[in-house]
Amino acid sequence: MAVSVSRDLSVSVTTDINSDKLTDRQRALRESIQKGEPKALGVSQVMIGLMVMSYSIPLLSTEFTEVVTFGVPWWSGLSFIAAGVIAIVIEKHSSMKSLGVCMVVTLVAILVSLLALIFYFIDLHNNPETPCNHPLAAATHYGEEYECDHQHYATVFSYGVKSSLLLFTIIQIIVSSTLSYILYKKRRGFGPYSSINQDVPSTPIQVTAPNFN
Repeated sequence: MAVSVSRDLSVSVTTDINSDKLTDRQRALRESIQKGEPKALGVSQVMIGLMVMSYSIPLLSTEFTEVVTFGVPWWSGLSFIAAGVIAIVIEKHSSMKSLGVCMVVTLVAILVSLLALIFYFIDLHNNPETPCNHPLAAATHYGEEYECDHQHYATVFSYGVKSSLLLFTIIQIIVSSTLSYILYKKRRGFGPYSSINQDVPSTPIQVTAPNFN
């Protein structure tokens, strides 16, 4: 709102419709995003990313396969964390620009998750659990139990960890897809208002000072 005084002591008050509508739109967008709870989904993404990276550390002590060689858990986990942090931030800084950035980063996280799934499936297929090679493992001799070789236990452990990482990645895809759908609905719903600050004139209100003569 702008106030101007002319020579005849008339006061002109100009109401900026652009500013008022922009403020209302940003407030409505913030309230709508808070109802969609992107912060909760963002926290979930961050937690999944941290779990993927922490669970993959024991794989460094096993035989390096495709998953470890290409660092799949680490770059996929970082992408999950980045997408989650941005989803948390937009709750306090809600705008069409931040909404678009969050949606793009979330879509990238989905693509990264799908690529990671391919690596996990290939790795699990190419590196299955090795059978127990103890000569008496398949037989029972007076109720005695025989230990398998080290390679068997190492592959069983590695296979189990990679299966867990694959499960976490699938959960990440579900969370990111849900968040992307919510962001898309918000962006589509508020899309018609993205140009409200264009071609909208300000409305002047003229107030004439009283004549004391």
